[in-house]
Amino acid sequence: MQYETGCANRLGNRTSNQDRLTAIETDEGILLVLADGMGGLEQGEIAAQAVVDAARELYLNSPRPVSDTGGLLRDIIHRSHDRLVEDLSPDQEHSSSGTTAVLCLVQNGEAHWAHVGDSRLYFFRGGRSIYRTRDHSYVESLYRQGLIDDEERSRHPRRNQITQCIGCTRYRPDVALAPPVALQEKDVLMLCSDGLWDSVKESELADLLGCASTLEESMELMADRAENSAYPNADNISVVALRFLKRLGRRRPVQLVRERPAPEKLESAIDQIQQIIHEYEKEMDR
Repeated sequence: MQYETGCANRLGNRTSNQDRLTAIETDEGILLVLADGMGGLEQGEIAAQAVVDAARELYLNSPRPVSDTGGLLRDIIHRSHDRLVEDLSPDQEHSSSGTTAVLCLVQNGEAHWAHVGDSRLYFFRGGRSIYRTRDHSYVESLYRQGLIDDEERSRHPRRNQITQCIGCTRYRPDVALAPPVALQEKDVLMLCSDGLWDSVKESELADLLGCASTLEESMELMADRAENSAYPNADNISVVALRFLKRLGRRRPVQLVRERPAPEKLESAIDQIQQIIHEYEKEMDR
């Protein structure tokens, strides 16, 4: 499997960086991980790092290629959650650390992803964004019920209020799992924190993706745009992405990933992914 990766991570106008991201590569595939520690809690960076640590531990110690991909992604999230709340006393309901997360495993030419909270995965094909994950947030719920429109959603005062997270309470979060998606040449999978997507429109993300010769440069351009647009109130900004090149063949080296604080057969491709998304939404509504 041949692919290209890229990432960017910015402090923004915050005093600490509570985002964590990584790409864990094996001979059988690659696992992308992004976690956004909750800034309102004193140990958000600890929670985000717990997701990265659990992902590395479970993926590298699993038989590969992974047969139960959904089970692995769910286990990563649940293990990190359990570690964050294991010291709660019987009368405590809340912990001092929490995070959102999005994970994507690519193997055998297929992508498998899961998320909790409002960290997102975008799927680009043919230079267009044709899918993104559905946020676990109060505003997203209002939008899905038809109570607000897209413009109201983008400026709602409670747009950052999430309804699911890792840590925070003793109860395990509901993990949103997507069905596997067969990748085509030049498909891009992009994971990002709300510091990016809240400041850059989806159409702009697609434009910036095609503005550079490498994926790494594209990610830096996106981070620049988000940081400048949100100044002087820019949040931590994190993004990690993979461009799929070939199902077979020698892989390209993975770019250094920080763990610190095209249109061929486009219409048929869109029909395929829309069917997958429709099946995914039916599954989530059960």
